[in-house]
Amino acid sequence: MTKAIMIQGAGSNVGKSMLVAGLARACAKRDLSVAPFKPQNMSNNAAVTVDGGEIGRAQALQARACYLDPIVDMNPVLLKPETDTGAQIIVQGQRFGTMKAREYGRQKGQLLPKVLESFQRLAKGRDLILIEGAGSPAEVNLRAGDIANMGFAEAANIPVFLIGDIDRGGVIAQLVGTHAVLQKEDRDRIAAFAVNKFRGDTTLFHEGMEIIKDATGWAPLGIIPWFADAWRLPAEDIMDVKGRKGGHVKVAVPRLNRIANFDDLDPLSASPDITVELIEAGRPLPGDADLVLIPGSKSTIADLAHFRTQGWDIDLEAHVRRGGHVLGICGGYQMLGKEIWDDDGIEGTATRVKGLGYLDVITKMSPEKKLALTGASYIATGDAVEGYEIHIGETTGPDSHNAWLNVGDRREGASTANGQICGCYLHGMFTSDAFRVAYFQEIGAPIAPQAFDEGVEATLDSLADHMEQHFDIDTLLASAGEVY
Repeated sequence: MTKAIMIQGAGSNVGKSMLVAGLARACAKRDLSVAPFKPQNMSNNAAVTVDGGEIGRAQALQARACYLDPIVDMNPVLLKPETDTGAQIIVQGQRFGTMKAREYGRQKGQLLPKVLESFQRLAKGRDLILIEGAGSPAEVNLRAGDIANMGFAEAANIPVFLIGDIDRGGVIAQLVGTHAVLQKEDRDRIAAFAVNKFRGDTTLFHEGMEIIKDATGWAPLGIIPWFADAWRLPAEDIMDVKGRKGGHVKVAVPRLNRIANFDDLDPLSASPDITVELIEAGRPLPGDADLVLIPGSKSTIADLAHFRTQGWDIDLEAHVRRGGHVLGICGGYQMLGKEIWDDDGIEGTATRVKGLGYLDVITKMSPEKKLALTGASYIATGDAVEGYEIHIGETTGPDSHNAWLNVGDRREGASTANGQICGCYLHGMFTSDAFRVAYFQEIGAPIAPQAFDEGVEATLDSLADHMEQHFDIDTLLASAGEVY
């Protein structure tokens, strides 16, 4: 018999994804067959799945916490923002279309059968499904046609636990206010609550827990202290990614408006020898960087314009003149070329724009998206590289003959003859420990070896222990509803 419970938040960014990952690892260590599920996610930081689709990065981490490979049924609807008002819609791992927010609001309810289909398929043969909501059920203006929070919980008849974030302040108002605005049927579906991200002595908030309990009738499940090692786990939201002071090697990363798949930064941030500096709009690229890494983008042409608006093109020219190295990944790779052709208007209006011009290549956009888990080797040293591709467009030109990665029988990427500037479509390559060391050795910025994946696993284990200590997992399991 499969059971399920849904974790919702009293606001965005209350730590739902992290809590589900910790609960997943804790339950897996109890020898339960557990899997994560998120009906609808919004993120440009996607993961490629073993069954050839894409899901939110948080669900990939949660799958890892369950000792599972990620599959598309774990996140059947993924929204990937392309503009301030529109997003690409991914349904069961594949592109469904592009919609404005208002249009999607009218049509999202029609996706509920697909969401329930994925949920039922995922649940077969498992002990427990841990479901993560999106945003907050308190956004009652979005309740009609909802598939992300109470709409899904009602359709699947699943009980809900509500999480508040005390780090932002006002957690009593968050939780009691949610109770106040929910319709009775949704309010009654919430079985219990917990408070997350507490700093200091948790006994100081026992009275607060009683106030929430008395006002809502919900059972308290725990006060969860701040988990200091959360930064060691891959983040899904760019708002959670901060520059991290490390060692003598400085990597500067311009913060693009539509930055995508920034998990490329995680292994660099984890290295004690590397300082990752995320450069916000309005700040210049630092003059002392060893490497400028231009990350992926969901809207390459728009982000290229943003790059120039910040004056980063001028800063990059000075960096190159000083002998600094440049690496472009995916959208960043496309920006480094001579031109980007979007004759079909894939990113908006049909156009051709000049790139930054450091690589003698041209990118031609096309509607077909490439999704692949990719193994490669670093030509300079032969070290193995593991990563994934998730992009539209094809990049070719003379500097492609200076490719620096081998992928099977083809070469990937492009570089200048001296190797100072290079780019490729392969995300996630820095998780390969030997390659990471070799790459920084090649650019004259040596770093010490470090086992990145082992560090992630150790952090997931610590997070599971943290949840066992501070969260009533026994009550969670007893309160879970049966999946029919």
